[in-house]
Amino acid sequence: QVRLVESGGGLVQPGGSLRLSCAASETIFSSYVMGWYRQRPGKQRELVGVITSGGTTNYADSLKGRFTITRDSAENTVALQMDNLKPEDTAVYYCYLQYGDGYQYKSWGQGTQVTVSS
Repeated sequence: QVRLVESGGGLVQPGGSLRLSCAASETIFSSYVMGWYRQRPGKQRELVGVITSGGTTNYADSLKGRFTITRDSAENTVALQMDNLKPEDTAVYYCYLQYGDGYQYKSWGQGTQVTVSS
């Protein structure tokens, strides 16, 4: 199973930016969906955004315009650029991968903490 490792979390002030990165342990040769979920304190895990192997992106409506997902296929990485961060963006951010001919395989990263506070 493909392993995912996140990096880039930390503490940032409101209005600031942060970039998260997720590296897959191996190249994915099948179709895939890769991206980010988050779990805010006291809430269920929710979609942030994903990118498909075809390059299509999909974001949570509330985050459009502030969050951007990009990928580097050669490096097997996906990045999440977060701008104009708000205190309510404080959460553990998880990298997610779904792949295989039938998208039957799923992997999660260990999570990285993002705290938005002054």
